[in-house]
Amino acid sequence: MSVSTKRINLSAPWIEERDEELVLEVLRSGWLSLGPTGPRFESMLADAVGAPHCAAVSSGTAGLHLCMRIAGVGPGDEVITSPYSFVASANCAIYEGATPVFADIDPRTYNLDPAAVEAAITPRTKAIVGVDIFGYPCELDELLALCERHGIVFVEDACEALGAEYKGRRLGSHGHLATWAFYPNKQMTTGEGGAVTTASAEEHELLVSLRNQGRGDSGGWLDHVRLGFNYRMSDVAAAMGIGQLERFDEILAARSRVAEQYNEILSEIDGVELPCPDDLDHVRSWFVYVVKLPSGADRDGVMARLAAEGIATAPYLPSIHLQSYMRELYGFGEGMLPVSEDCSARTMALPFHARLEREDQERVVEALRNAL
Repeated sequence: MSVSTKRINLSAPWIEERDEELVLEVLRSGWLSLGPTGPRFESMLADAVGAPHCAAVSSGTAGLHLCMRIAGVGPGDEVITSPYSFVASANCAIYEGATPVFADIDPRTYNLDPAAVEAAITPRTKAIVGVDIFGYPCELDELLALCERHGIVFVEDACEALGAEYKGRRLGSHGHLATWAFYPNKQMTTGEGGAVTTASAEEHELLVSLRNQGRGDSGGWLDHVRLGFNYRMSDVAAAMGIGQLERFDEILAARSRVAEQYNEILSEIDGVELPCPDDLDHVRSWFVYVVKLPSGADRDGVMARLAAEGIATAPYLPSIHLQSYMRELYGFGEGMLPVSEDCSARTMALPFHARLEREDQERVVEALRNAL
């Protein structure tokens, strides 16, 4: 890579002066946590997704863990989720002593295949964690129908899908527990942070208590009524989130434009499979831009050649069941989930963020063409 070649990073947060001003206001107020900024952020986020209730937490992972606690998941239970996701989608069940069970994915959407989920249900199944992978909504109606039929809890891992829509309504507005994440590569960021939305006032009250060491609602500073966790979001993080939410539609539109430009430029490369398009029921919120390389392509070699050109990529996503600790804990191995494993061997994230310039995208695609 020549010294003059600009590095193209995998992701970048979009931070404006307004975000800095809001954070500075909190810093100057001296009220850095459990102040008025957190509830303001929660109210704005609830409005953004159409949810009656929202509880901000320290991370999406923390939110998923709290959902498992609310669902009553415990030792001896099984929780079905996707193998093609970030590890937190499965870890949240393990935290509560339950066993993760993986169902294979749809080769087009990369989301859970409802038929595979149904085949995986046993008398021990307590919950399903449905993942909206890469911002594309999962098959909510079919998964919810399975849960209703079998008397199990549905939790939506929407950590990659803020702003996405299913059947004309934003994710988060459908009533069940849904978890969000605001890491710097997400659609919007609070630095670190997450949230859980729900239509249930009772679940919301429990979330607020559990995230704050199990504190009761009596107002007593050291009055703890249940075992809880330190999963609060700071007011500093919430302030950044307010700035991001103020221009959230602008951020989503910018990410969509970048994705559309990739679709256009990449269409010239034979054999590279692009992200599945939206349809009447599914409107994606662009989290990452992931392509699937042709069967037999040397993905690691392709990534190395792009890295030599100063272009960052990542193997999105390894299958969770083949992670070393999962193999050791549960004896999982190759061949269990062939669709997920094939995707994991061939999918790759390209540089993607709201302000990625077209000339950089053209450079990425040209480098990809040469590497293949």
